[in-house]
Amino acid sequence: IEVERHRGNFMAMMWIRDFARSKKGKPMKEKLAGELMDAYQKTGGAVKKKEDTHRMAEANKAFSHYRW
Repeated sequence: IEVERHRGNFMAMMWIRDFARSKKGKPMKEKLAGELMDAYQKTGGAVKKKEDTHRMAEANKAFSHYRW
């Protein structure tokens, strides 16, 4: 099942915000700008989180037909 576009965008922005918040020592605007640049360059925490989420979804696809 695919995630709707607006839901995916919301999740991506939450991950970017959360990873920017987790960095210490700089003002929030610099941390957020750095995380956005990392996402643009396909590096950083938010991109890794997306890849991990896709990997987990692919691994769990085999169990999707079970009804608990």
